[in-house]
Amino acid sequence: MSLPLGFTSQLSDLLRVGKGFSLAAQPTDAASGFDGKKVDGVATLAARAPVLAGLQEQLFAESRYGGKKSVLLVLQAMDTAGKGGIVSRVVGAVDPQGVKLKTFKAPTDEEKEHDFLWRVRPAAPGPGMLGVFDRSHYEDVLIHRVHGWADEAEIERRYAAINDFEAELADGGTTIVKVMLNLGPDEQLARLSARLHDPTKYWKYSPTDLDEREFWPDYMNAYQRAFEHTSTERAPWYVVPADKKWYARMAVQEILIEAMRGMNLHWPAGDYDLAHERSRLVGA
Repeated sequence: MSLPLGFTSQLSDLLRVGKGFSLAAQPTDAASGFDGKKVDGVATLAARAPVLAGLQEQLFAESRYGGKKSVLLVLQAMDTAGKGGIVSRVVGAVDPQGVKLKTFKAPTDEEKEHDFLWRVRPAAPGPGMLGVFDRSHYEDVLIHRVHGWADEAEIERRYAAINDFEAELADGGTTIVKVMLNLGPDEQLARLSARLHDPTKYWKYSPTDLDEREFWPDYMNAYQRAFEHTSTERAPWYVVPADKKWYARMAVQEILIEAMRGMNLHWPAGDYDLAHERSRLVGA
């Protein structure tokens, strides 16, 4: 299959975490696999939106006739990396009736009484749905490692539990796409500053965002460890450079398109006599 205009590589191959992957070696300000500028990337995002929407409609249509397939997009990143923009500009371009969005905040007291996956399982997408986790079960092996809220043995147990959970989803027909938006610390600082100088963005700012910056190397190490333990053949991780918002959105869109094209989706033929129904229309 030929590459879309402007792409020099298939992004699902280029940005996928593989053996020997080093997060520290990845650029955050690149436009990997794309030879255009911002204006080209914005145009590409708009041009490819109907492609993603069409695939999502096929997925949804299949489920109306017994199809079991679904998609789960997991978004993880440091604060201000642009997860919300992915949800609104990429996922927001498809039919909302086929989308299941879940944002995982700090667990409630009730949720803390259960295993960390207890609140995650019900949020998984059902047949025909494009599920999106804006933050996810990975918080329990990232922030918990960084702040020492769980010991090494428990973190290792959680890696294994995550792999088992994601394997169960894959066995049930869910295609899993896990994306880390790789933002640089300088770009994050600029975005935090912008929030404090724009009244329309005050609501987005949290003092804890600045506090967590102090742990940046620890978070990068936690992500590296998570990739090493949980990027599997059936639930791979993709690391997307995120300093350029236009590129990150375009890249995630293209990775989703490539993943959904690999699902062998078909338009259902219906469970009625097509010729008979057409003849009925003639006399209607």
